[in-house]
Amino acid sequence: MAQFKCNRNQKTPSKGAILRVDVRDNNVDQALRVLKKKMQREGLFREMKARSAYEKPSEKRAREKADAIRRSRKLARKQAQREGLLPAPKKKAIARAR
Repeated sequence: MAQFKCNRNQKTPSKGAILRVDVRDNNVDQALRVLKKKMQREGLFREMKARSAYEKPSEKRAREKADAIRRSRKLARKQAQREGLLPAPKKKAIARAR
């Protein structure tokens, strides 16, 4: 069993949350895939990329404004789909070969 502590910014509710990944039957590859998926969901890759270089305050404001616009458009699109004004998105067919 491996534990990885993730440092997160103060805007998130659970600061310093621990990502926990269980390694079963010495299957490290599967545990690594699970860890990467959890890190992706938590937004750690995006945060590491953002912190790799200094971001000017004006760039930060512009990025946050663009993110807010993107979120509001997504929310409006989902609301329109729920009300039936827009067609629902097509479901992707997932074919797994095991």
